[in-house]
Amino acid sequence: MSTKTSAAPADRQVQQASPRLPNPGSKRFFRTVEPYIWIAPSVILMAIFIVIPIFKVFQLSLNKVTRAGKLKGFNDFENFTNVLNDPTFALVLRNTLLWTVAVVVLSTLLGFILALILNNEFKGRKIARAIVVFPWATTLVIQASAWKFVINTDYGTLNTLLLKLGIISAPVNWTSTPSAWFAWEIACGIFVTIPFVCFCVLSGLQSIDGSYYEAATVDGANYWQKLFRITLPLVRSSLTVSTVLNIIYVFNSFPIIWTMTKGDPASYTDTLVTYLYKLAFYNGKQGEAAAVSVIGFIILLICASTYMIYTLRKGEDDL
Repeated sequence: MSTKTSAAPADRQVQQASPRLPNPGSKRFFRTVEPYIWIAPSVILMAIFIVIPIFKVFQLSLNKVTRAGKLKGFNDFENFTNVLNDPTFALVLRNTLLWTVAVVVLSTLLGFILALILNNEFKGRKIARAIVVFPWATTLVIQASAWKFVINTDYGTLNTLLLKLGIISAPVNWTSTPSAWFAWEIACGIFVTIPFVCFCVLSGLQSIDGSYYEAATVDGANYWQKLFRITLPLVRSSLTVSTVLNIIYVFNSFPIIWTMTKGDPASYTDTLVTYLYKLAFYNGKQGEAAAVSVIGFIILLICASTYMIYTLRKGEDDL
C-alpha cells in the first residue's frame, strides 16, 4: 500500500513537469501570416511613395488648382481639354514617342551585339566589361553636360579633333537646328542606355548551357542558326525585362533633355516630362501638368503591358 501511495504523487509531479505540446493550429496560422509580415514594410513604403502620389496626381488632374496648389473642386476635365487642344502638346507627344522608340530600339540592338562580343573569351575581357559599365555608372546630368561640351561649336572637343586631323577646315555648327539638337540628345540617350541592356543580356547568355551549342555544332548548324534558334529564344526573358524597364526609364527621362536644351527652342526638343515640368513650375498650371502626367502614365502602361504580354505569349508558343 505504501508503495502505491508514494508512486501516485510522483506520477503527478512528472505530469506537471512535462512541457505542453505546441498548438498545431497556432503554428499553421503563423506560417500563413508570416509571409505577409515580411512583405508588410515593402507594401507600406510602396503605398506611401507610389500609390498615394499617383492618387494625388489623378486628383490634381481632375480639379481646378490654384498657383498655391489648393484644390478648387472638380472642373469637368477642363485640364485634359486644355492640354489636348494645345498645339504644343501634339509636338511634345511626337517628340516623346520618337525619343522613346529611337533610344529603346537602337540601344537594345547595340547592347545585344555588345553582349554577344563580351560573352566570348578574349584577352582583356574583364577590362572591357568594366569600361562598358562606366556610362551607366555616371549620372545622366554629367553625361549630358559632357556631350553638350563635345558638340559645342566654339570650343567643343569634336571640332577640335576634326580640325587637328585635317578633316574639316573650320568649326562646324553641329546644333544648327532643333532637329539636330534632338538627334544629339537621342545619341546621348542611346550611349548611356547600352550598358544596361548589355549586362541584362549578358546575364542571360551566361546562363545558357554550352551543351546546346555543342549539339547544334554536331548537327551542322552555322552561327546564324545557333543565334536565332538557341540564343534568342533563351535570352528572350532577359530582353523582355530590359526592354520594359528601358521603355519606362527612357519615356520618363528628364536629365538629358533638360541639361542639354531645356526643351528649347519653342518646345521643339521637349518631351512630356520636361513639358509638364514647365507647366507646373514655370507657368503655374499644376492641374494641366498633372493631366499631362496622367496621359503619359496611361500611354506608358498600355505600351509596356502590350509588349510584355505579347513577348510572354510568344515565348509560351515557342515552348
